Amino acid sequence: MIFGTGQTREMVPEHHALPGRSEAIPSPGDRFLTGRPIKPPFPEGIETALFALGCFWGAERRFWQTPGVFSTAVGYTGGFTPNPTYEEVCTGRTGHAEAVLVVYDPAAVSYSDLLRVFWESHDPTQGMRQGADTGTQYRSAIYPLSPAQAVLAERSRAAYQAALTAAGHGAITTEIREAGPFYYAEGYHQQYLAKNPQGYCGLGGTGVSCAAGLPQ
Repeated sequence: MIFGTGQTREMVPEHHALPGRSEAIPSPGDRFLTGRPIKPPFPEGIETALFALGCFWGAERRFWQTPGVFSTAVGYTGGFTPNPTYEEVCTGRTGHAEAVLVVYDPAAVSYSDLLRVFWESHDPTQGMRQGADTGTQYRSAIYPLSPAQAVLAERSRAAYQAALTAAGHGAITTEIREAGPFYYAEGYHQQYLAKNPQGYCGLGGTGVSCAAGLPQ
């Protein structure tokens, strides 16, 4: 395997990962849409969740359109390279997935509600790709930020697998594991489809609902 093509479907070994850098890539602290913060500290009572479901442009929009979501940001997580650039992530040599940080009010929207958005917004059976977007950066993943989120994520995967199987779909390939560092993406990626309403969105769900059977 030659890493660095940008199309690899195999995770780069840590010893082959790009070295990255010690300083963060410049990124704004506030949202383009509302001016609310996308970086801590957040208001009291606000919680966070972290998902990867393909190209983060469209994925972020799915979550900012969800009532109860306070703020969103896109970035990179799940890999090895510290503070990567978008171009580095695209080589397949960082191990990172394109991810969305969801900042939400649990009094208005539950983590289970966010899991429904996650499952229904993409096809979680495609492995290291999402539609025409191919590569490890486009894999499906849930990165729980608390033990309670981990339990709900695992239960939701089992419930949605049952629904997918009943509808004739294959096995879920979504990884669920403890979140590593979340590295904010460059400013032009943040709320990209709000700035470019006709921009690319490669997300497409299976059409299988998970409105019932997910844990509360």
